[in-house]
Amino acid sequence: MTASAADISRDLLDWYDRHARDLPWRAQPGDPAPDPYHVWLSEVMLQQTTVAAVKPYFAKFTSTWVDVHALAAAPEEEVMAAWAGLGYYSRARNLVKAAKVLAERGSFPRTEAELRELPGLGAYTAAAIAAIAFGERAVVVDANVERVVARLFAISEPLPKARKAIREKAELITPHERAGDFAQAMMDLGSSICTARDPKCLLCPLANDCDARAEGDSARYPVKPPKKAKPLRRGEAYWIERDNAVWLVKRPGTGMLGGMRSLPDDGWSAKGDGSASRPVEGDWENAGLVRHSFTHFDLELSVLRTEGADPAVEGEWWPLERIEEAGLPTLFAKAARLVLAAG
Repeated sequence: MTASAADISRDLLDWYDRHARDLPWRAQPGDPAPDPYHVWLSEVMLQQTTVAAVKPYFAKFTSTWVDVHALAAAPEEEVMAAWAGLGYYSRARNLVKAAKVLAERGSFPRTEAELRELPGLGAYTAAAIAAIAFGERAVVVDANVERVVARLFAISEPLPKARKAIREKAELITPHERAGDFAQAMMDLGSSICTARDPKCLLCPLANDCDARAEGDSARYPVKPPKKAKPLRRGEAYWIERDNAVWLVKRPGTGMLGGMRSLPDDGWSAKGDGSASRPVEGDWENAGLVRHSFTHFDLELSVLRTEGADPAVEGEWWPLERIEEAGLPTLFAKAARLVLAAG
């Protein structure tokens, strides 16, 4: 690479000034800084989720809870229900916890170090808020930035060990001025041009400075370790129906899908293979199988159905015509659709 760090940041920012994405939580280049609440909310939502998927959730959250004080006053159950489908439900619980801290404090902290003290804010989110909302120089490294930097410098060490070198190079090219625009430019470049498959190198503003392109194999980077097969867990979920309503339970506040409404199940999340007793005695009909992939394992969930029973577990009868309003996590929403489609 022959270009200086200053050349790289200048070329990228020039490109961003012309091609920045128009997103509901973002300020365009030259506009006043965006609302820190919007930056924080969007960054938490975007973890492991696409921009297209996040837009309707962001619109619903910001219309329902217009600022951090409104979110702090919201019942956690309502926030969890609104979050359903975004996954990683601990993030929603931490949103409420952090909102309460922020409401008591009266404002967002401006620095990366102070932001890290809020519940649920890791290095990436704190850096993104500091840079984008407050113009602080912070090194923001998400999956898109990681890919751009790994290719720009042809970092051949496999992930995750390569992350130290990637961060060092990202630090090198992050400018002191417009650090927030630079971070968003890197994200936009990774999402639209320096993509995981078939990178569009001919359109890239950094093509002439990219070591991976000079090698002729941009898609090789970042180098990933061999994939490990996910373990498969099996379990059962129970659809108990009476008077056009289904019995829903609330999961424990900690653990997988914590605090969410769901169908009763056999404890698969805690034990790997469910072994808890069924919630009622009676005749059970096999309604089918739901498959779902979590970060560390795959799940096959048999959905069993019965009618007219009186459950022995704490819960509530939820009207079938309002099942979409229950805020079921994706796994149990799949199970509900399976049963209702069968009639």
